[in-house]
Amino acid sequence: MIDPRLIDPAAELVRRDHLADGEVDEIVELMTALRAWHGAAERMSAASRRYMNLNQNDMRAVRFLIAAENAGQVATARAVADHLGISTAATTKMLDRLERGGHIIRRPHPADRRSIVLQVTPSTRQAAREGVGRLHARRFDVAARMSSADRRVVTGFLRDLAATEGETAGGEE
Repeated sequence: MIDPRLIDPAAELVRRDHLADGEVDEIVELMTALRAWHGAAERMSAASRRYMNLNQNDMRAVRFLIAAENAGQVATARAVADHLGISTAATTKMLDRLERGGHIIRRPHPADRRSIVLQVTPSTRQAAREGVGRLHARRFDVAARMSSADRRVVTGFLRDLAATEGETAGGEE
């Protein structure tokens, strides 16, 4: 984030009259760190997708299928479509592509003859574990080093920040 004292000197957009300069400096530093994290997360995600030769929705589908299997749940195309918020036609195209790429296997549903169960192939599971899994483990370790109180503060901050997405200029949704 660029310093609001530079981009909004009249404080028309960024209210800061109630803050000391040191507090504005801290907020700019916080927002700069958040931007750096966002950039790093995007680069890491893109690297994982390139490594596995998957696009963003493909990767989300693979993660969903791995999580379902780990939870002992049967994953279907409908469940993937619902999870991703995409049409069944788009899901079918994606699943065809994932199957051709050797990332998933379609099997008959054990209880419903009309349904197909989706499973991630062992090689894709291993690639996800080695790439994304290790990355998530490092992120978890960072959060684990924080105190419980600090985790609650950061969680509240991130939830409040995410909630700004639906706010209009007047503060209404």
